[in-house]
Amino acid sequence: MSALVVYYEVEASILGEAGNARHEEKKECQKIIRLRSLNASTDVSALARKVVEECKIIHPSKLAEVEHLLLYLQNRKKPSSKFDILPMTEKIRGSTLILHLARNPDNLEELLHNETVLGALARVLREDWKHSVELATTIIYVFFCFSSFSQFHGLITHYKIGVLCMNIIEHELKKYDLWQDELEKKKDPENQSLRKEYEKTLKKYQSLLVKQEQLLRVAFYLLLNLSEDTRTELKMRNKNIVHLLVKSLERDNEELLVLVVSFLKKLSIFLENKNDMAEMDTVEKLACLVPCEQEDLMNVTLRLLLNLSFDTGLRTKMVHVGLLPKLTALLGNDTYKHVAMRILYHISVDDKSKSMFAYTDCIPQLIQMLFEHGEERMDNELISFCINLAANKTNAQIICEGNGLKMLMKRALKLKDPLLMKMIRNISQHDGPLKQLFIDYVGDLAAQIKQEGDEEFVIECLGTMANLTIPDLDWELLLKEYNLVPYLKDHLKPGSAEDDLILEVVIMIGTVSMDDSCAVMLAKSGIIPALIELLNAQQEDDEFVCQIIYVFYQMVFHQATRDVIIKDTQAPAYLIDLMHDKNLEIRQVCDNTLDIIAEYDEEWGKKIQSEKFRWHNSQWLEMVESRQMEDAEPYLYGNDPDALEQPDLFYSTEPGLSPDFYSQFHSQNGDFNAW
Repeated sequence: MSALVVYYEVEASILGEAGNARHEEKKECQKIIRLRSLNASTDVSALARKVVEECKIIHPSKLAEVEHLLLYLQNRKKPSSKFDILPMTEKIRGSTLILHLARNPDNLEELLHNETVLGALARVLREDWKHSVELATTIIYVFFCFSSFSQFHGLITHYKIGVLCMNIIEHELKKYDLWQDELEKKKDPENQSLRKEYEKTLKKYQSLLVKQEQLLRVAFYLLLNLSEDTRTELKMRNKNIVHLLVKSLERDNEELLVLVVSFLKKLSIFLENKNDMAEMDTVEKLACLVPCEQEDLMNVTLRLLLNLSFDTGLRTKMVHVGLLPKLTALLGNDTYKHVAMRILYHISVDDKSKSMFAYTDCIPQLIQMLFEHGEERMDNELISFCINLAANKTNAQIICEGNGLKMLMKRALKLKDPLLMKMIRNISQHDGPLKQLFIDYVGDLAAQIKQEGDEEFVIECLGTMANLTIPDLDWELLLKEYNLVPYLKDHLKPGSAEDDLILEVVIMIGTVSMDDSCAVMLAKSGIIPALIELLNAQQEDDEFVCQIIYVFYQMVFHQATRDVIIKDTQAPAYLIDLMHDKNLEIRQVCDNTLDIIAEYDEEWGKKIQSEKFRWHNSQWLEMVESRQMEDAEPYLYGNDPDALEQPDLFYSTEPGLSPDFYSQFHSQNGDFNAW
C-alpha cells in the first residue's frame, strides 16, 4: 500500500502573566497518510484535494506538490516479492526470522504496516502448507503472535488465516488416521520381517507426530484467540470446530490436550456446541483423562465436565462410563474436591443415578466432611449434595449407620440449620426401620416447633414429624405434652404464616389424624372449620386442596370425627363440589372420601349418588349432542343397547376402604405425588 509521509513541527509555549513566552519547546513529528484507494485508474487531482482537505496540517498551497507525489506513486513500478520463488529451506529460514521479530510485541505494529511481507507469508502458507509441516507451523506462529491482541484480529481475518488453519487441522487429523491404519497393518509380532518394518515405521511415525502436534497446537491456539469474537466463533462452529477438537482428544500430548480441552470448555457454554459434543461421545473421551498427573489438564477437564453435567443425558453418560467412582476418589484431594463435588451434585439430581452412590465410598466421605465443620455453617454444595442423596432409601441407610442419625440430629438441633434438617427430613420419608429410628427424637422435634426462630427450620421440623407414620408412636401424648393443638389450629388461619409453613401444618394434621384419639382431640378443638376456611382461601392451590381433603379422608375413618364432619360441618358439600376437579389426585381422594361418607350416612349417600348420576348423565348428553350428525354408529356404547343400564357406568361404591389405600397421597416431604 502506498502512503504519504508528512513531516511537521509542533511548538509549545508557556505564557507568563504579561503574555510573554516563559518557556518554549519544539518537537518534530510525522504523520503517515495511507492511500488505500490509489491505483492505476484513480483521479489523482481529486485524491490530492481530498488529502489536503482532510489533513489539516497540509497547507492548501501544497496542493500541487501533493498531486505531483501522488502521480509519482501511481506510475511507479511496485516491487515484487521474491519470497514466493525461494527454495523451501529458504522460505522456512525467512519465515523463522520474521517469527523472531513477531514474538516481540513491540514489533507487531511495524510488521502490520509491511503488507508486502504479511501478504507473502499468507500466500506461501496457502500454497505450501501441504509440502512442509515446519513451514506451516512457523508461518501460523507468526499470525498467532498477532492473534494475541484483539486489535490485530482484523488483519488475520483479512488474510483468511482462520479458515486456512481449520483446513490444515482437518487435513492433519485425516493424515493421523492414515498413519494409524498403516501401523496397524504392519503390526504382527510373530512375523520377524514385518516386526522390523513396524519398528522402523513407528520411529518415523513418532517423529512426524511430534511435528504434527506442534502444528495442531499453534493452529488451535490461534483459533482460540480469534473465538473471542462470538461471530467468529459461530463461523468456526459452522465449519465443525467441535468435531476437530473432540477428535484431537485421542492424542497423548498433554500441552495439546490442555489447549483442546480449554477450547471445548469455552465452546460448551453454548447449547449448540454442547449438543455437538454429546453427539461426538466427548464424555467417553474425557473419562480417559480422569485422573491424570498433569494438574492443569486435570483442572480444565473437570471444569469441562462440570459444564456438560448440566445436561441430563450427559450426566447419565458420566455414570455409564465409570466417572462416578473416579470423581468420588477426588473428594479427598483439596485441589479438585470442590469442582468434583459440583459434578457429583449434578449427577445426584437424577433419581436413577442416586442409587449408584451407594456402591462407592462417597457417602462416608461426605458425612465426615459434614462433621469436620464444627459449629460453622456448611458449604451449600456439600449439604445440597447430601440432601439429594438422602432422598434414596439405600443411601439413607448408609447415612444412618452407627450413630449417623444421632450425630446429624444433634448438630441440626444445636445449629438450627434448616438445610441439615431438610436432609434429615428426606431420611424420615423412607418406610421401614429408618422411621423407627426417629422415635427417640420426636420430642426434640416437637420442642422446636413452638420456639421462636428460623421459620425455615420449623418447616423442616414439621415436615420430618409429618413423615413419621409409625403405629407405635403415641401422638396424643405428644400433642398434649407439648401443647401443639393450639399451635396447629392458630397456624391454619390464612395469612398467619408463610404458605409453606401452613401447608406443613396441614400435612402434620393429616399424619396425627390417623390416630383415633388424636383425631377426636383435633375435631373438638375446632380444627375442621379452620380447615374449611383455609380450603376456601387456598382453593386455587392444588397442593393445599389435596392435603386438606386428605385430612378429611383420615378423619372419616373414626366414628367420632366422622359424625362431626358429616353433621356439624359443610365438608361433604365441599367434597361434592371437588368431585370433578381437573386435578386427578384431588378427584381420587375426594371420591374415596365421599364413598366412605355415603356408606355411613344415608342422606349424604343419596346426595352423592345423585351428583354422580347428574355428572355422568351430563357427560352422556354432551356425547349424544356431539354425535347427532353422525349416523355411522347406531349405539353410543358400541353394539350393546343395554350398556346404559349398567350401574357402574354412573358410580361405584367401595365399602371397607382402609386409610392405607390412600397413603400415597400423603406426601412426606410436603410435595404431593401420585403413585
